[in-house]
Amino acid sequence: MSAPVPQGDAAPLGAVPGPEDTAQRLARLERELAQARLAMEDFTYSVSHDLRASLRHVSAFVRIAREDLGVDADPEIASHLDKAFGAATQMGRLMDGLLELSRIGRAELQPGNVDLLQLVNDIRHQLLDQTQGRDIDWQIAPDLPQVHGDVALLHQALVQLLANALKFTRKCPQAVVSIRGQCRSDGWVEVQLRDNGVGFDPRLQDRLFRVFQSLHSAREYEGIGIGLALVRRVVERHGGLIAATGEPGKGCCISLTLPPAQP
Repeated sequence: MSAPVPQGDAAPLGAVPGPEDTAQRLARLERELAQARLAMEDFTYSVSHDLRASLRHVSAFVRIAREDLGVDADPEIASHLDKAFGAATQMGRLMDGLLELSRIGRAELQPGNVDLLQLVNDIRHQLLDQTQGRDIDWQIAPDLPQVHGDVALLHQALVQLLANALKFTRKCPQAVVSIRGQCRSDGWVEVQLRDNGVGFDPRLQDRLFRVFQSLHSAREYEGIGIGLALVRRVVERHGGLIAATGEPGKGCCISLTLPPAQP
């Protein structure tokens, strides 16, 4: 009895795919991954946008009800309404974060050479209101290399990183924030941002760049857990990688890779 003839794209059992077959499979998987990511971003944008509109109505009616009750309102009822309004406001912030994350994934890149030193100094000036009255030792390397990327997205990512460094060093008598950069042997630029703040448990490292994952109490450190997820999305859109190391009470180091500047 003769062996069955393979149909369609099926390969005989035990057959080893050749280089061309492997390349085709990888290309197909990359296309499918890109399509799945785009579909997820479209879904996130649509859902967040639609929910945001409904949420505005909820907040408005709760506020109207609270105002109608006036100062003579039953304290328990007033407390319930205040909590409902606070919850709606917080949900609105979460929706705004999802929309921003979706916009980054959908935005068309406008790449060019970016002077990291100038960008960092501009952001420092932008964050002056967060440094008033604080003792901060800025250690910015004067030889930060240039990179190739979308200056608006990179600005947004570095704002998040520097704002985080300022936030999590708030309780330090003297905050130390350092930024270093170097060109690696493969040509890519590695940038490290280090602080001496609260740090984090390295066992929870996998959660650090996920959406709405905060490793610290919201009562101590405000935020919705979207900042580092946003930074990761920006870095990945530039083809780079991001990682973090840290220990509780010993600060944190964020390392990211970006394409080098072009001639």
